Amino acid sequence: MTTGPKVLIVDDEPQIRRFLRASLQAHDYEVIEAESGKEGIKACTVQKPDLLILDLGLPDMDGLDVVKSVREWSTIPIIILSIRSDDPDKIEALDRGANDYVTKPFSMGELLARMRVALRQGRTEGDAGPVVAAGEIAIDLSKRLVTVGGTPVKLSRKEYDLLKILASHPDKVITHQQLLQEVWGQAYVEETQYLRVYIGQLRQKLERDPAAPKRLITEPGVGYRLQTV
Repeated sequence: MTTGPKVLIVDDEPQIRRFLRASLQAHDYEVIEAESGKEGIKACTVQKPDLLILDLGLPDMDGLDVVKSVREWSTIPIIILSIRSDDPDKIEALDRGANDYVTKPFSMGELLARMRVALRQGRTEGDAGPVVAAGEIAIDLSKRLVTVGGTPVKLSRKEYDLLKILASHPDKVITHQQLLQEVWGQAYVEETQYLRVYIGQLRQKLERDPAAPKRLITEPGVGYRLQTV
């Protein structure tokens, strides 16, 4: 009997649904399926899955509109699984509230790993308390204190503000536009060079090897994430 998390797959390709169903059930996930956007939204409301895997190219509506609709009332983790590989599609999906974006064709091992991260994030985001840990890095959001291996690290105001946003959404990709708007304001949403400079400074202060970061991760063309695992 399946006792794992309940996963809703919304995809109009029967072969993809069959493959995902077999693979996920083999890893003890309970699987629900829908082949259209409207069916997917209804399944979210009625069956209350723990995770949504969503294609963007649906027959009745764009998957981006499904994300927008679901996000109006639910914080369920959403992973986009789509053939669309252009950065603008990824950015818009993440801006609308998706947790992650996987491009077809995909590795099942990678998808399972991203699912585990999204499910863990769904359980802890907003409830994890004031301290976020990422390896040796600890960010105490209530005290505005950042330590590496127990040693306090001095950050500038902008550095801390940038890190705080990433730490408030651990393991989730935050887009360039989101970060720039929240730290610098709407007038700076195209100034991505600011992010490169400040992320570089944070890596120098927080990462063991700033040239090969393991915690402050770049999603090329999209944004950054704080990797906690």
